[in-house]
Amino acid sequence: MGISIVIMEQMIQLFLIMVMGGVIVKTGVLKGQDSHILSAVTLYLITPCVILEAFQVDYTPRVRNGLLLALGAAVIIHILILLSLPVLGRIFRLDAVEKASIAYSNSGNLIIPLVTAALGKEWVIYSSAFMSVQLFFMWSHGKMLLCGEKKIALRKIFSNINMIAVIAGAVLFISGCRLPSLVRGAMDSAGKMIGPMSMLIAGMLIGDMSLKKVFSYRRLGLVTFLRMIVFPALSLVILKYSPLAGLTEDGFTILLITLLAVVTPTASSITQMSQIYGKNAEYASVINAATSVVCMVTMPLMVFLYQL
Repeated sequence: MGISIVIMEQMIQLFLIMVMGGVIVKTGVLKGQDSHILSAVTLYLITPCVILEAFQVDYTPRVRNGLLLALGAAVIIHILILLSLPVLGRIFRLDAVEKASIAYSNSGNLIIPLVTAALGKEWVIYSSAFMSVQLFFMWSHGKMLLCGEKKIALRKIFSNINMIAVIAGAVLFISGCRLPSLVRGAMDSAGKMIGPMSMLIAGMLIGDMSLKKVFSYRRLGLVTFLRMIVFPALSLVILKYSPLAGLTEDGFTILLITLLAVVTPTASSITQMSQIYGKNAEYASVINAATSVVCMVTMPLMVFLYQL
């Protein structure tokens, strides 16, 4: 129950930052399009710092086995979601932004501060496994959805700055190499901005809209329900009742981190990618905002049910 309360407190704090983002746009201090610059900073600078810093831990069999479990669980969850998506797409006639918003969670920008606050910094490395898997699928499947490409461009996936950070972090982890303390300190300081910056961006985009426009998206409730209730509940059942937790010493806590990654709001990267590929970034940001509000209730609830 304690973890649920900590998570709820963190979500409320991040939601308030999102409100601040809306206020600075509504009052004319900044414009909504100024968020594009912050999006680029988050995507190409802050997130790589977070990934590299997470891998700066000692290589031990315990950590190795935990990473393998986290990686396997992440792959299972993503395959399940991606296999379900075409079926849901046909039933509900989902468009590209809706499909991407349902499939991909804010596991990178939001999970790091939540895991740090609820469990401790030493557990952040396990969230990197989910983040790595999601990065692969987001920049392959997700990119195909949003820009209409029919082929997976592996070169583009592995040239992505965040995937490069994952590979570099893994090499440093396996080899036991540590970055200089000054460099790690700088990356740690930059990484702490990831949650607030992402919510600030979402708030700025919402602040650039009228409430009438927000509520004009009639399918918002459906997309939010699928993203925040259906897939998290399905993932909860799999992670809680499968034998996966017994495969390693810290299995229960590692799968809790996987669950946290699943039950976060829609990935803010979907908004950023929608901006880049000419899709409805406004709708994507509305979905992000709605799921951010709803997850203040659903996230602690799912964690509580997992711990029962």
